[in-house]
Amino acid sequence: MRGVARPAYLLGVRPKDSPGTDSGAHRYGGPTTGGAPVVPASPGSATGRQRVGAHAARGERHHGRRHPVHRAGPDRLRQDGVMPTLRIALAQVNPTVGDVAGNAALIRERSRQAAGAGAHLAVFPEMMLTGYPVEDLVFRDSFVAASRATLDRLAADLATDGLGGLPVLVGYLDADGPASANAEATPTRGPRNALAVLHGGRVVARYFKHHLPNYGVFDEDRYFVPGDTLTVVRIGGVDIALTICEDLWQAGGPFTVARRAGVGLVVNINGSPYELNKDDVRLPLVRRRAAEAEATIAYVNMVGGQDELVFDGDSMIVAADGTLLARAPQFVEHLLLHDLELPAGRADASTGTEPAQPVPAGVPEEMAITRVRVSDSLPAPAGPRVTGGVTEPVVDEGEVWQALELGLRDYVDKNGFRSVVLGLSGGIDSSLVAAIAVDALGPERVVGVSMPSQHSSEHSRDDAAELAKRTGLDYRVEPIQPMVDGFLANLSLSGMSVENLQARVRGVLLMALSNQEGHLVLTTGNKSELAVGYSTLYGDSVGGFNPLKDVWKSLVWKLANWRNAEAVRRGETPPIPENSIRKPPSAELSPGQLDSDTLPDYSVLDAILVGYVDGDQGRDDLVGAGHDPEVVDRVLRMVDIAEYKRRQSAPGPKISIKAFGRDRRLPITNRWRERP
Repeated sequence: MRGVARPAYLLGVRPKDSPGTDSGAHRYGGPTTGGAPVVPASPGSATGRQRVGAHAARGERHHGRRHPVHRAGPDRLRQDGVMPTLRIALAQVNPTVGDVAGNAALIRERSRQAAGAGAHLAVFPEMMLTGYPVEDLVFRDSFVAASRATLDRLAADLATDGLGGLPVLVGYLDADGPASANAEATPTRGPRNALAVLHGGRVVARYFKHHLPNYGVFDEDRYFVPGDTLTVVRIGGVDIALTICEDLWQAGGPFTVARRAGVGLVVNINGSPYELNKDDVRLPLVRRRAAEAEATIAYVNMVGGQDELVFDGDSMIVAADGTLLARAPQFVEHLLLHDLELPAGRADASTGTEPAQPVPAGVPEEMAITRVRVSDSLPAPAGPRVTGGVTEPVVDEGEVWQALELGLRDYVDKNGFRSVVLGLSGGIDSSLVAAIAVDALGPERVVGVSMPSQHSSEHSRDDAAELAKRTGLDYRVEPIQPMVDGFLANLSLSGMSVENLQARVRGVLLMALSNQEGHLVLTTGNKSELAVGYSTLYGDSVGGFNPLKDVWKSLVWKLANWRNAEAVRRGETPPIPENSIRKPPSAELSPGQLDSDTLPDYSVLDAILVGYVDGDQGRDDLVGAGHDPEVVDRVLRMVDIAEYKRRQSAPGPKISIKAFGRDRRLPITNRWRERP
C-alpha cells in the first residue's frame, strides 16, 4: 500500500542508522580467553554473535585496527605510580524466581569460576538471589525474610568455599519497612530492590535502586521504595559506584552523582527483558551514561525465560570515552572476563556518608553518597592480559528465534514439564511452533498430533507427516470426524458453530493427552490472529503456553524461511516443508476455506495492527499513514471486540515493544471506539 511505512522488525531486517542504533561502532569478534559460554548454543540457535579470534596481548590488532587500552576518567595513579588493573567477571546467568537456595548455589558456582580465572570482582544480575520479577511475592514477609537470611548465609558460604577475599556483588530483595499494601507503611521505608557486596564472610555494603520503572511490563512503584543514597565501594584502591537497571535508563540521579564522587567504575546490574532491536538501544545508552559519569560502565544482565519475559544477557563493558571494550553473546549463560586499567580512588575520599548537595527549589534533590572501603590494593592479574571480546550481531530472525526457543525451554523446564504436545495441522503456524519446540527441547520431548476432519486437505496431512519425519518428533494421527459426528447427532448446529466445534474437539483431545501423559499443551496462534480474535475460544486457543503469542504473521513466514536457510547453511535438513510456507493460510474448517475470506491480506493487516496495537495510533493516524479507511475501521472493530479472548489466552514470550498481556492492558467492558 502506497505511503505506508512498515516497521523494520515486521520486515525482518534491522534498520541502518535509525534512531537508537549505533552505526558507527560495529560489534567485533572477541577472544575465547576473555570469557567462555557456560551453556552451549542449542542446535536451532542463531550463529551470529559468535566469539572469534583471541586477543591476549595489549594492543592486539582487531579487524585491521589497533585498539589501545582505554582508561576511565583522570589518570589517578596508586602511590607506586601505576594505574590499578581490575579483572572483572560479569556473570550472565539464568536464575529462577523463588528458587532462593538454587540461585545461591549458582552464585557460589560462578564465583568459583571467576576466582579460578583470577577475577578481582564478580558481579551478578539484578534480584539474582530471588529471581526477577518476583511480583507480589514482595508482599510476603516470609519471602523477604528468606532473601535476607540467604544473603547472609551466602556470604558465609563463599568464605567457607575459600572465596572470602573475592568481592561478590549480588542483586537481592531487601526491606527496611512494611510493603505499601500494609497500613503501617511509610513513604521512605519498605521493600527494596537491592544490591549487596559480599566480602570476608559478610555483607559489607548495600545499595537500594533509585529509579523505579513503572511502564510496560514494569510495576516497581507498586512494590519498592526508591533509594536516595549512592553507594561507592573501594575495591583494590578503585572507587566503584553501585547502580541497578533503571538507574541507567534515566538521566541524572546515580550516574550524575557518580561523577561528583569521582569513581573510576560504575557497575550496573540488570534484569532487562528482551525485545527486538533492544540490543541496538543499549549500547548508545550505556555510552551516554559513561559520559555522564565520566567513568567506565560494567553492565551485566541476566539470561533466561520467566513466564512472558525473556532476558537476553547482552552484558557489556564501555569505557568513559564510549569505546566498547567487551560484549557477551545473547541468550546464553556466559562469564565475561576483562582486565580494566582504572584510576585509583581519590586520596581525600573518606568512608562514611556525604550528604546530598543543596539544589535550587523545584529541582529534584541529589543523592547522598556512602563510601565503603573493602580493599586498597589488588594482586597483579595472573597470566596474560584478559580481554572479554566483542560478540558479533545476530540477524533479526535469528535473534527472535533464540528468544522464542529460550522462552519456551525455560517455561517448560522451570515449571517441571517433561514434554509438550501440539496440534500439527501442516500449516505454517503449527509447523513453526513444532520446529521451535524441537530446537528448544529435543524431538524426544515433543509430541505432534494430526487431527484431520473431513475438511482437512491431503496436502496438509502430508505436510504434517513430512515435518514429523524431518524433525524426528513423536507423531500421532487422531481423526476427529467421528467425535464431531457424535456431537452433531445430538445437537442441531450449522455454519460457524460447526467450524468452532471441530476446533473445540481438537482442544479436548489435546487436553486429554496432556492429562493422561503429562505434556504441556502448546497453542499455535500468532499475534495477528490474537489481535483480531481469529481463533476459537476453548478450541485452537487451548494451551498452557504460546510461543507465537507476540509474533506477527508476517514475521512467522520470515522465521520459517530463516530457520530452513540456517539448516541448509549447516548442511542439515530444513525442518519445515516448503509447501507449509508457500500455501495460502487456512483453518480448513469448511470446504475451500482461506484466511483471506475473513481477513485482509496479512501484509496489509499487520501494518495496521502494528500501528494500532504496538504504536497506540488512532484511526486518523492510520488513515493519514495511507491505509484504506474502510479496512482500518473493520480491523479496529475486530481488535476492540476481541479483548475478552486475549484476556483468556495462554502466556507467551515477549519479543516486541508491546506484547499482549503485561504490556497492553485494556478493559474488556469498553464502549470507546475509534470513529471517523
